[in-house]
Amino acid sequence: MRLPLPQFNHRDRDPLHIAEAIECSTAEYVAQCLEPEELNYSPIPAFGSWVRSHDEESDNGIYGVVYHVTTSPIDSVHRARALGMSLQELREEQPQIFSMLRPEFRVAIVGFVDPRSPALAPAATNGRPKGNGTGNGHGKSAIVGRIYQHLPPRPPQIHQSVYACTAEETIAFTEALDFLRTLLQLSGMPTDALIAATLREIYRLRSGDRPWLVRAGRALSVLLKDDYDRLRAILGQVHL
Repeated sequence: MRLPLPQFNHRDRDPLHIAEAIECSTAEYVAQCLEPEELNYSPIPAFGSWVRSHDEESDNGIYGVVYHVTTSPIDSVHRARALGMSLQELREEQPQIFSMLRPEFRVAIVGFVDPRSPALAPAATNGRPKGNGTGNGHGKSAIVGRIYQHLPPRPPQIHQSVYACTAEETIAFTEALDFLRTLLQLSGMPTDALIAATLREIYRLRSGDRPWLVRAGRALSVLLKDDYDRLRAILGQVHL
């Protein structure tokens, strides 16, 4: 039976703080969503969306892509059953339901940011989030440090916070495309669908940046060794 996470003063929570790591391994980790501030289901990150955690030992920011989401009762013995109620009826008649469910998601780690290393180039290749990670919104990089698009020395520790990446962070991190190789090498997940969802999210955040998408398609073509049918199937799912 998996117990709920302790909850603290919601008013002090960063709005980007969405979850907490509860299982960690070299290439991925599992995060449990935090209890929402209102009587509602916990917000769940989208398939292919970008999240960030932290390794306290090295001070590295750990970046990853959400590839699997589940929602289940805290009580692993008794399954949830259909109640035939609307969301508003659940709030009024079964409010305890919301505290008895725990959404979790799995994150494929695709890289990290070392804030102690200087960036290789300004803007697009910087790494660690500035301030509280909300980005500056003025075209500059939202992160400081050097980006490495390969597995970090260590994953985040248990109970480390997990944050949704801002658009600025995601754009800065994905200026280079080495993360595509990492995603292709992952096993036990719908790899092609994950790559398509990831590219679709980045393309949307970049407001339909066609040159970037062409560059990503070319990089993917090289990695797929000219498997054009597979490439076409992946890119066919990328749209605004």
